[in-house]
Amino acid sequence: MIHTTHSLRVRYGETDAMKYVYYGNYAEYLEVARVELFRTLGISYDEIEKRGIWLPVSEYKIKYLKPAFYDEILEIHTYVKKIPGVRIEFEYEIYNQSKQKISEATVTLFFLDATTNKVSKCPDFLMELIEKNWKKE
Repeated sequence: MIHTTHSLRVRYGETDAMKYVYYGNYAEYLEVARVELFRTLGISYDEIEKRGIWLPVSEYKIKYLKPAFYDEILEIHTYVKKIPGVRIEFEYEIYNQSKQKISEATVTLFFLDATTNKVSKCPDFLMELIEKNWKKE
């Protein structure tokens, strides 16, 4: 398993009239956490793309447990619990600054060869980084 944590502060423009985080902004929060997970492994998202691999989202599921509010610091826990094949699945838990879980999500991406536009298995360069950072649960 791989587990990383990323924190961010809710900006005013990310909230609705009730000062709740607008539901559509959670997808961006998850993307930020996912990009940071790759960076923690030792590779940037940009480098993955430069090596000819795109990672489109094929599935996105989220459960909202409590609202997040303007100016709160959120802690996003990102997990990869399965070794990837042609897909990589990320699980998330978002906590508010009171350490209450406010949402859970799963995002599945697939590996796409940028040249051929065909689905491919996880590239060796990325698999090596995943295996190097893999920890038993």
